[in-house]
Amino acid sequence: MEAKPASAGAACPVEASAAAAPRRFSGVARVFGDEAFARIAAAHVCVIGLGGVGSWAAEALARSGVGRLTLIDLDHVAESNLNRQVLALDSTLGAAKVEAMRARIADIAPACRVSIVDDFVTPENAARLVPSDAIVVDAIDQVRAKVALVALCRERRQKLVVCGGAGGRHDPLRLRRDDLAGTKGDALLSSLRARLRREHGFPREPGKRFGVDAIYSDEHMAGGRASGVASQAGAAQADAPQWGGAGLSCAGYGSLVTVTATMGMAAAARALDLARAARR
Repeated sequence: MEAKPASAGAACPVEASAAAAPRRFSGVARVFGDEAFARIAAAHVCVIGLGGVGSWAAEALARSGVGRLTLIDLDHVAESNLNRQVLALDSTLGAAKVEAMRARIADIAPACRVSIVDDFVTPENAARLVPSDAIVVDAIDQVRAKVALVALCRERRQKLVVCGGAGGRHDPLRLRRDDLAGTKGDALLSSLRARLRREHGFPREPGKRFGVDAIYSDEHMAGGRASGVASQAGAAQADAPQWGGAGLSCAGYGSLVTVTATMGMAAAARALDLARAARR
C-alpha cells in the first residue's frame, strides 16, 4: 500500500538549533548540542513493526525531535498487547497500529511528519515500502522479512538497526548492542545470520563483521514456546506467515514491557546516534 502522509499543515523542522529548537525539545538540544540536534531534526527514520519493541522506539524518536517518521505495520491493537505496547490502550483497541501511533505522535510532536504504511514488509515488497532515505529500525520477528531488510539496506548503503528476540526474558540489563555477526544467545538473530550467509554472501569467517547494528538480549529464555514481539517464533518458523489474522501471537514464552520497551529505547538511541552522525 502507498504511504499516507500526516495531517495537512505538519512541517518538518529541517533547520534547528538548541537556541531555535521548540521548547519541548530544548532538553534534547542541550544534551546533543546545536549541530547534532539539527541533524536529528532533519532525520528520517523508518520503524518497521509497532509492537512491544517498535512502538516504544517510535515514541522515543518522536520525543527526541526526529523530523520525519515512516511507520510500517498491518496489525491492529488487541487486548493482549496492553501489557507491553505503548500504543495499546482501552481507547485504541481494534485500531490500526499505524493510525494509533500516528495519532499519539501528533499529540507529542505535532511538527513531526509521519507517513504510515498499512502493510507488512515481505521480501517481495520491501524495496517498495521502505524509503531509501531513512534510517531503518527493524522490530519484526519474521526471519524472511528480516533477511530481505538487511540485504536491501546493504545494497542501498542504508543504515539499519536490527532488533532480536525479547520473548521469555526478564532482565532488561542483559540487553546488548553488537554487530549482527557477534550476537550470542539469540536464536532469531542466529537464524538471520545463517540465511544471510547462505543466501546473500555475508562473511562466514569468525570475527568478520556484517556492518549491521543489532540489539539483543544474552539472557537465557524462560518457559516454553517463544512468542511476542521480536520473539523467537520467527526463528523456529522462518517461512511461516508473519502475523495471523487475529494479530500477533501472545502464547508461549510471553514478554515483559520492562524488556521490550528497553530494547525499543536502545534501538531508538542507536538510530539517534546514526542521525546525529549523518552528513547534512
